[in-house]
Amino acid sequence: MSQPELYDVTIIGAGPVGLYTAFYSGLRAMKTKLIDAEPAVGGKVRYFYPEKIIRDIGGSPEIKGHELIANLKKQAETFQPTIVCNEKIVHLEQLPGGNFILESESGTQHFSKTVIIACGSGTYEVNPLEAENTANFPSQLHYSLTDLEAFRDKKIVISGGGNAALDAALTLLPVAKSVQVIYRGDDLKGHEETVRELKRSNATIHVAHNIERLSGEADKLRQVMIRCKETGRTQTVPCDAIFVGHGVKVELGAMRNWGFDTEEWGITVDSLMQTSIPGIFACGDVACYPRKIRIILAGLHEGPIAVNSAVKFLEPQAADEAMVSTHHESFE
Repeated sequence: MSQPELYDVTIIGAGPVGLYTAFYSGLRAMKTKLIDAEPAVGGKVRYFYPEKIIRDIGGSPEIKGHELIANLKKQAETFQPTIVCNEKIVHLEQLPGGNFILESESGTQHFSKTVIIACGSGTYEVNPLEAENTANFPSQLHYSLTDLEAFRDKKIVISGGGNAALDAALTLLPVAKSVQVIYRGDDLKGHEETVRELKRSNATIHVAHNIERLSGEADKLRQVMIRCKETGRTQTVPCDAIFVGHGVKVELGAMRNWGFDTEEWGITVDSLMQTSIPGIFACGDVACYPRKIRIILAGLHEGPIAVNSAVKFLEPQAADEAMVSTHHESFE
């Protein structure tokens, strides 16, 4: 029986942070494996925000989500890491010799000297729209924007008032016939500038309203009934499709049983991205420390710190960080 392949580092999570961490790991000549539970790399950006314009990455004034993922994937592949998709890791254990075994739901085992967890907030499940007749119009309910042309010249209703809903509204305004935002709260809850931009646009905004009923003929959605929470009055809004931005349920799941310290929002780490278990590190949204900022750019900084810590864990005399990429021998 052949010996299982042993990697220097295995990165759990192939979203933006995991992809960049794999690239940096290659800069440090680490034999790298990247594992993700989804069918393709990209994490929540691939699934929820492929058409969203991302503006919070230095040096990139604006880039669509799917373009960012394509760039990060190409960059991650520079040093040819092993990339495994459709593998949800449910068990992690340290072996007597110090190496780690990672086991997926399917029973596949992976072996690694160190582990970096870059799984975002963990597994996620969208919060559905709760209204009458939603089961009659499944193809008109959207929880992500994957094809803007599908919304062209349509009357769109956005349900929600957080960042996902407001970003969707702004993304759809140039292609849709009309955009109406329905939010149960008293005011929109997105980033300040996003809220200001939407309020200056030609979108119609209904705050303190709920969607109560969907209606149409056959499987064609034609309108929704909304109710004002303050007055109880109802009105009918024309609608061809609904984008639901009610947030997601996120859960670390089995990771909470892997032995390291966790908090409400993720895994506790120190300034070197070390968890409470030597040899296991975390970065990106899942990593928790004082004054944490949960934006992609912060995770792109934390990933290299985690890699450098993993390198020093394996070889204490190694350099503290990688050579700057412009001087790296691979690019000369």
